[in-house]
Amino acid sequence: MEAVIILVFALGYLAITLEHSIKIDKLIPALVMMAICWALIALGLETFPQWFDSGKHALLEDFGGFGHEEKMHLMEETLLHHLGKTAEILVFLLGAMTIVEIIDYFDGFATIKGFIKTKKKTKILWIFSVLAFILSAIIDNLTATIVLISILQKIVKDRDIRIWYAGLIIIAANAGGAWSPIGDVTTTMLWIGNKVSTGHLIGYLFLPSLLCMVVPSLIASFLPVFKGNLDIVEESEKTKSRFSGTMLYLGLGAIIFVPIFKVITHLPPYVGMMLSLGVVATFAEIYSSSKFALSSPDREESDAHAHHSPVHTALSKIETPSILFFLGILMAVAALESLGILFGFADSLRETMPQLGTELHEGGVSDLVVLLLGVGSAVIDNVPLVAASLGMFSEPMDHELWHFIAYSAGTGGSMLIIGSAAGVVAMGMEKIDFFWYLRKISWLALAGFLVGAVAFMFTRTLF
Repeated sequence: MEAVIILVFALGYLAITLEHSIKIDKLIPALVMMAICWALIALGLETFPQWFDSGKHALLEDFGGFGHEEKMHLMEETLLHHLGKTAEILVFLLGAMTIVEIIDYFDGFATIKGFIKTKKKTKILWIFSVLAFILSAIIDNLTATIVLISILQKIVKDRDIRIWYAGLIIIAANAGGAWSPIGDVTTTMLWIGNKVSTGHLIGYLFLPSLLCMVVPSLIASFLPVFKGNLDIVEESEKTKSRFSGTMLYLGLGAIIFVPIFKVITHLPPYVGMMLSLGVVATFAEIYSSSKFALSSPDREESDAHAHHSPVHTALSKIETPSILFFLGILMAVAALESLGILFGFADSLRETMPQLGTELHEGGVSDLVVLLLGVGSAVIDNVPLVAASLGMFSEPMDHELWHFIAYSAGTGGSMLIIGSAAGVVAMGMEKIDFFWYLRKISWLALAGFLVGAVAFMFTRTLF
């Protein structure tokens, strides 16, 4: 039965990676895979020789001697445990996405567009790279990419040039997301799972992530496509909400407050995110009751704005498919963890992989394994890879292994356009060809990834 469950997982995984080829949204195979895996566990519970206790991070002794009722009760408890841990991540993401959509409701991101005054291509490249690096650390790399490419489309009219900028935005956004506990789904998973703390994550990864952004942008500055000036078409200034700047800073400040709230109260991060959402939503409701002009009086959403509150409008626009995808993939990985499959795989990795480079701990996982995880995150989604690592390794909180995994999984996805959420959304917004990205951008991402990895091997010696 274990072999069948692994086969189902592998087929589901394949369907996720081939999303654009088979024209089926990746959330569908993720949900189906999760449901079938747990159904097979329930049906074949008597046949499994072992069971993994996630709380103690060890295999249960004498699982085969348990009675059927005891096994069923254990399975239900395990399922509830994993659902609770997954729900913490999903509720957190829902709160963050809603705050970002409320900011957008008030045209808050138009304030960022006002900062860009130059026509020089290299300066615009660095502005967008730095903005992507900073914004992704605050509002997550996926949302930062959407915001910045939307602004880019208003500034750079030539698509052939714009997709180059989009490629560098993907690299910078993924680099920025890696050093922040709220910057990427994978770092959020490690943070909520008590594998990394905010202070150590920033200390370990800020410099490597910065270099991962700077090196590709620096190399790109010397490429012919970024020479000279842009032909910027001046647009007539549109009327925007007078609260746009206020809501931008309030929303970003509320999201930044979440790690502070966790440190003070020691409560799970989603509690702080709900508090931040409540505060932002309160101001949004107050401001929306005043009469204010939107960015365009004839925009399609005008009716929605007239009849619905900012919070309702924001909730209707958040990425629900992404939330369901994370639910499916995390619970499917939990199924493999519960059967002890990931635990066994981790042991085999320790035994078979050469201990190259500086070892993360005596008899532990080599740097090569974690670097390969980064390369793997470019080919397949980094969320299941990190979810698997949570079940495979038992190192304590803030061990350098977790920080290296956060860096590798977060930035390694930049090497292919399908390797990260930021890349996938940019691919959709700009219709970027997979092989164009592979030829033009992947080598830049690889250079940044490797330089950052070397820098991490230095920064981890400081803690």
